[in-house]
Amino acid sequence: MPVQVTSEIGQLESVLVHAPGRELTAVTPGNRADYLYDDIIDVEVAQREHRQFVSVLRRFARVLQVRDLLAEVLEQEEGRDFLISKTMDIVPSDELARRLSTLPPTQIVEMMIEGTVEETGPFSRALNETGFAFPPLPNLFFPRDIGIVIGPHAVVGSMRYGVRWTEELLIKALFQFHPELGNAGLLYDGSEEKRSNYTLEGGDVHYLSPDLLVVGFSERSSPAAIDQLCDTVFERGLATDVLVVVMPKAPTAIHLDMIFTQIDHGLCVVHPPFFVGPERRAVLHRRKGEDTVHERSDFFTALREAGMPMEPVFAGGTHRTSQEREQWSSACNFLAVRPGTIVSYRRNEATLCELQAAGFRIVPAVNFLAFDDWTDAKHRTVITIEGAELARGGGGPRCMSLPLRRAG
Repeated sequence: MPVQVTSEIGQLESVLVHAPGRELTAVTPGNRADYLYDDIIDVEVAQREHRQFVSVLRRFARVLQVRDLLAEVLEQEEGRDFLISKTMDIVPSDELARRLSTLPPTQIVEMMIEGTVEETGPFSRALNETGFAFPPLPNLFFPRDIGIVIGPHAVVGSMRYGVRWTEELLIKALFQFHPELGNAGLLYDGSEEKRSNYTLEGGDVHYLSPDLLVVGFSERSSPAAIDQLCDTVFERGLATDVLVVVMPKAPTAIHLDMIFTQIDHGLCVVHPPFFVGPERRAVLHRRKGEDTVHERSDFFTALREAGMPMEPVFAGGTHRTSQEREQWSSACNFLAVRPGTIVSYRRNEATLCELQAAGFRIVPAVNFLAFDDWTDAKHRTVITIEGAELARGGGGPRCMSLPLRRAG
């Protein structure tokens, strides 16, 4: 079934996820910054929380796992040759290439995701040093960054940091060889893009409608890559307007979806300081057929002028302290499984109170999963999952999911 996504909120039909695994154990206090982590995750607890997340998603959509699909790609000779040869470009090793050519698919997937410890010499053993022939991928449970679907097309993210470059190859292999990710072609291939000023990550790309693309200019997504994506979507008839939010230099705002997500028709959740008041971020607007951009007074004015007005719900409520605390724990990062039904972390209580005031019913995941009638509910609903450990990875439900098909 080919991919097709034309909104952030349409009924979710199929979605790609990755259950966190042993790759997270590679992150230590000494190397956490190298792996883009602010904290250390309890793997067993994170896995339990992620299983609950997946159980909720399965009530709405087909849920596909990265590990399973990669193993199926590796069953194909062409897919295996692609993955091994491309991986060797990043981690050159004739011995490792020969070894991979003889292993079963599931073992290759395990090595590529969880890492492959390098054989060490006497001095390395004596000095207690460990290296990896294949680096582990502890950020892979955030697949949104490495893969993006725009209409019937795919985008392979161009990751800002080399520690995630192998992830680009994995998602490209799925887009190229797996029928579940069949597509009308790559709009942008980050796995082939290694210019330092061309980076693009999916947390910054929000395809709000067939006419409107909103992108964050962040530490992770560069102006040159945004220009290229903008030109391409205009050329392919995938958008008539592109808005670019100039992101703050803040460790908690690495992507646009950490400060903004759409949750229903005409409704979004935002981190207030960056959208309202004197600290609001600059917003640039470009229309198809124009070679210039126009700065708008604020984000909501820009949305109205692009034909998609929205009202904001304030993450963290009206108090700066709770806004900052909850934004740190991904209070703006929601996944809509259909218009007005969203998945959130349970811990962000002030944000949930604001959503209640906007007409949402708050349903804990354990209650949702215990009863069948919730999936037919017509009212706005927030399904809350446990996420105390998952949030330590620096993302929320939107980050942990790559929608492949949405209705409407």
